[in-house]
Amino acid sequence: MSKITKKQKKLQELLADFQQPASGRDALVKLQEVSKEVAKFNETVECHMRLGIEVKHAEQQIRSTVVLPAGLGKEVRVCVIAKGPKVNEAKDAGADFYGTEDIIDKIAGGWFEFDTLIATPDCMGMLGKLGRVLGPKGLMPNPKTGTVTLDIAKAVKDAKAGKVEFRADKQGMIHCPIGKVQFTIEDLVKNYGTLVDAVLRAKPSAAKGTYVKSIYLTTTMGPSIKIDSKNLQSEVKEIVG
Repeated sequence: MSKITKKQKKLQELLADFQQPASGRDALVKLQEVSKEVAKFNETVECHMRLGIEVKHAEQQIRSTVVLPAGLGKEVRVCVIAKGPKVNEAKDAGADFYGTEDIIDKIAGGWFEFDTLIATPDCMGMLGKLGRVLGPKGLMPNPKTGTVTLDIAKAVKDAKAGKVEFRADKQGMIHCPIGKVQFTIEDLVKNYGTLVDAVLRAKPSAAKGTYVKSIYLTTTMGPSIKIDSKNLQSEVKEIVG
């Protein structure tokens, strides 16, 4: 049997008297406490949910976005591919990069110095050839996530404000960041409640049985804390109103 490390021992001590499952707020408070003791950097706080859906059925697939009220605690670099006046709209809205063929050629050459790619519908044909490189990186614009749109200004501002995508994987799991551990507890709670509320609202009508099977909060290098899913709806309602 391998020896327990000093970090593992410290984590056990910090969680010894902590009751699980817990409320989202209590879990976030504990994660902040643990991070201060064992981490040497500003960890990302993550939410992981296991949903009772059959992802193999198209009508039960979940993919959407939500703008977190406190953002993600990092600068989001936005790139826009558009034509004519829409290029100026992107510039005025605060996009970091904007253009048409010039941007497409840079991406084709291996340039990926951006976090979000937004395109107008009339440019999607030109982007088709880049599907094999943009798709695996999760950067291909998609109408479902609001990144294929004519409202460029809103798309850019939402991305800058902390818009995140959540998508159920093949196991029906959703993994999503909700901020940084050094956020105020109120900001983390608001982000947590906003994300969970969006996932609850995205429940497919065809889904049967228990929708949220389990939910955990964790940090980059910290422990996972199980959330009380039985009281999830009432807690989220209290947070988001």
